[in-house]
Amino acid sequence: MATIDIIIIVVYLSAIVVVGLVMQKKASAGIDSYFLGNRNLPWWVLGASGMASNTDIAGTMINTAFIYALGTKGFFIEIRGGVTLIMAFLMVFMGKWNRRSQVMTQAEWMHFRFGTKKEGDVARIISAIASIIMTVAMVTYFVIGAGKFVGEFLGIEPIFASLLMVVLAMIYTVASGFYGVVWTDVFQGVFIFGVILYITGMAMKTVTLPEEFFVSVPMIDGSFTAIKTSLVEWARMTPPSEMAMPEGSTFAIYNLFGISIMFYIFKVTLEGSSGAGGYMLQRYFAARSDREAGLLSLFWTCLLAFRWPLIASFAMLGVYHGIETGTVIADPELVLPTVIKTYIPVGVKGFLIAGLMAAAMSTFDSTVNAGAAYWVKDLYQTYLRPQANEKDLMIQSRLASIVIVTLGLLFSLTITNINEIWGWITMGIGAGMFIPQVIRWYWWRFNGYGFAIGTAFGMIAAVLTKTFGGPIAEYNSFLIASGSSLVGCILGTYLTPATDGAVLSKFYKITRPFGFWGSIKKELPFAIQLKINAENRRDIIATFIAVPWQIVLFLTGMMIVMKQWTNVMNLTAVLIVLSVGLYWFWFRHLSKEVKI
Repeated sequence: MATIDIIIIVVYLSAIVVVGLVMQKKASAGIDSYFLGNRNLPWWVLGASGMASNTDIAGTMINTAFIYALGTKGFFIEIRGGVTLIMAFLMVFMGKWNRRSQVMTQAEWMHFRFGTKKEGDVARIISAIASIIMTVAMVTYFVIGAGKFVGEFLGIEPIFASLLMVVLAMIYTVASGFYGVVWTDVFQGVFIFGVILYITGMAMKTVTLPEEFFVSVPMIDGSFTAIKTSLVEWARMTPPSEMAMPEGSTFAIYNLFGISIMFYIFKVTLEGSSGAGGYMLQRYFAARSDREAGLLSLFWTCLLAFRWPLIASFAMLGVYHGIETGTVIADPELVLPTVIKTYIPVGVKGFLIAGLMAAAMSTFDSTVNAGAAYWVKDLYQTYLRPQANEKDLMIQSRLASIVIVTLGLLFSLTITNINEIWGWITMGIGAGMFIPQVIRWYWWRFNGYGFAIGTAFGMIAAVLTKTFGGPIAEYNSFLIASGSSLVGCILGTYLTPATDGAVLSKFYKITRPFGFWGSIKKELPFAIQLKINAENRRDIIATFIAVPWQIVLFLTGMMIVMKQWTNVMNLTAVLIVLSVGLYWFWFRHLSKEVKI
């Protein structure tokens, strides 16, 4: 890279560290400040931070790879990851349900739902351990993606490139906690948005794709195969029922495409209905009201919509590179760095790389801060040393962050590509966790033992499958982990007593979820029941509107970049209709809360 580009990157990274360190004093007041910013951050800051945290390098690289190789069909594959759809659930009802709990972590929530006796303790401990394992897996994912990207430009091994970024992000994350995470995310978000505007503008100005062209897909044996596609097929707005990926390709598992998408939608519907977890929930725990939980979700989703035109632009430039040079980019996961190396001018390249590094660091810092909270709040303070003072807890918070990152670095040495770890996170370990997370909201009889055993069964199945199962299809990994989890949930629930009625009543009065709560709901005055029913009914209708609204919103930006103007007009019309429905059934009711 040119000297000016290196200077820009160094200045940017230094600025990020300084911003984080400035927040150190404010964050060090106590663990409530360190992990939730004292629940005093405005909704737009939390929303912008969420968007920055979702726009990571690893995700951008793998999604660019999918769009490059498959066109818009790659967008529908990414539904498996959750974020493409899950924001709709958080926006309408899951965000406010979690905020109402007034807890610091998802594991602490178990005491809220199952009580503070043995049942709640078991659920809380298992939830904390499972969440820490998931955090380490996410850090591993970050390390691999960041290392692969940055290493391309610095000319060093990916592990050393990862280490460089990790150390820098750790400085401000460990020092300033959630305050530093959120405000550096906002700062980084400005860079990310600038990158989006520049790349999309370049792609639209530079690239006009021919009717037919070549792309490349990865093979199981580690090689790559060029395949011919058409612009009509590559940029189609609706997913086909079938694809024709070559036998032996890692993408061949998507050939029954319609079934794959239905499977992913089913999976994400369950995941969205579970309330997500980790750093995403942390922003809702920090929200000041139901209204602000809804507004931060809306802002977050609208900002996140700009990510897909960026990804489509990189993919188009990758295709254009193959047409211009006569050499197709073989590895789809290297489209992003190849495009930057080839088409971004000196000076601008420094800002662009800094922006993408910002995206990586914003995901990393959020994940690590949320993961450390499980150790400090749910294990150390609650069970190991209840008498610990704030100084001791702050030390533990920082040590936990360092340990989580170290483990992530070590595990990254065993993973060969980004899709491998992301597929396992979403379809393996994630599947092992979210079945009990779904049931806990909607069924009064489900108890803490059912949650604990279900989570343990699912996580163990996911880890054993990954360790000893060899190469296995994503669907099978999902079915093994989720099936094991469901069996554990049922056994644990029916072999142990129901949760104390007073605990269930308190939970329901505060949260007011829909589902199988008839016996608990009947304890409330009839007028209150009617108000809760009306809120639940609006939320269910709004969710059926919000899910396609989010899909159409994201697709519209991609179609604009691809210059598919007929599709743009059709999508815009649908978006307007869905937006009106969303306003009527959701937005205008944001300020209305049922008082009990």
